[in-house]
Amino acid sequence: MLTFNNRTALVTGAGRGIGKAIAETLAKNGVTVICVSKSADSCGAAAAAITQAGGKARALAVDVSDGAAIAKAAEALLAEIPVIDILVNNAGITRDGLLFRMSDADWNDVITTNLTSCFHWTKHLARPMTRARWGRIVNITSVSGIMGNAGQANYSAAKAGMIGLTKSLAREFAGRSVTVNAVAPGFIKTDMTTEFVNKPELAAKILEVVPLKRFGDAADIANMCAYLCSEESGYVTGQVFTVDGGMAM
Repeated sequence: MLTFNNRTALVTGAGRGIGKAIAETLAKNGVTVICVSKSADSCGAAAAAITQAGGKARALAVDVSDGAAIAKAAEALLAEIPVIDILVNNAGITRDGLLFRMSDADWNDVITTNLTSCFHWTKHLARPMTRARWGRIVNITSVSGIMGNAGQANYSAAKAGMIGLTKSLAREFAGRSVTVNAVAPGFIKTDMTTEFVNKPELAAKILEVVPLKRFGDAADIANMCAYLCSEESGYVTGQVFTVDGGMAM
């Protein structure tokens, strides 16, 4: 059993996939969850599902690629809730393509959405954590940020940047008992990965590099994230936890 002591969490990209699983898992542990996504419909449905299951949640539609929108949303939240105890930076997109074919827009969109959004959310929500001398920040990166991946220069660079951000902020916030960690998923079954998960030949080729010989589930990431957000993880900071079936070992 994990301990949370009536905490409040904000999870980005919570409308689907890994983010939704994280929000649901935290809510099952008694955490009040603010579900953020660009789509009001998706984050609204996620929050409604949590509420119907007996948890506490609310929806917040924010375009995380817009720094000004994040600042406005954070200001409004903190006027109502003095401290957001837990921040999970999960929102992300892909715009895959080989470097010579990658447009400036494809590069910038991925860097802004996946990496710069972490900077903005953390900058605006972490100060109250440091004042309270308790906080948990978890950045959902990727094994692509550790190993690299052909055709994903933008995505891999953004995810590697999240790891550097995690380690730097862990050092900055340690004196105030705010931990900052990262979780690096491997091949996880979500709507973003159906393109290869549902193609037997492609799936078999991918699984050749996964020692456990199976794809992961969103719950695998959510469970690791829940631990890193709990009271029990208070002596863990600046770390990157790969949840990838052994790919990056």
